[in-house]
Amino acid sequence: MQFLSGNMFFGHIPNELMSLVGLRYLNLSRNQLTGRIPENIGDMQLLESLDLSSNMLQGQIPSSISNLTFLNWLNISYNRLTGRIPTSTQIQSFNESSFIGNRLCGTPLLEVCGLATHDDGPKGEENNDEENDVDWVLIVCLVVGFFIGFWVIVGPLVVNQVWRSTYFGFLYKVWSKLWFKLKHM
Repeated sequence: MQFLSGNMFFGHIPNELMSLVGLRYLNLSRNQLTGRIPENIGDMQLLESLDLSSNMLQGQIPSSISNLTFLNWLNISYNRLTGRIPTSTQIQSFNESSFIGNRLCGTPLLEVCGLATHDDGPKGEENNDEENDVDWVLIVCLVVGFFIGFWVIVGPLVVNQVWRSTYFGFLYKVWSKLWFKLKHM
């Protein structure tokens, strides 16, 4: 067992700790750990209990945590974690209290994730809600695309009378045939 809680440890969680693949219990709660949860935490496949609560960890929960199939206790509450909770039967079976005190979303929490929820890195002490902001680049691209597409179709019809007559004549023929079929059903 590894009970390393309440020891005022600070800094990142050592990546070398993830190579302890036979470890079953890891408790690093109530320290001053910063940085991210190591991406390769899923390598500790025999882990049954993981407690990283009450630290200052930030970023997203690594998706490899879904590999911890023997995990029957998880507590990552009261950190600075953001983003979507990884999906796995094991992770979704934990109580909401395992995740509180963070800015997380997804099952088992009631907070629904937006379409573009992500975390690009540490955000420092400030409380930015960038993942809830409007994606202005997407909106500008959609507006420009609509404008160009609209004028590629409508522009020639406005400028050239021959095209306009041909186009509306075609629409009239299609509508007439459709109306005739609907009328005789």
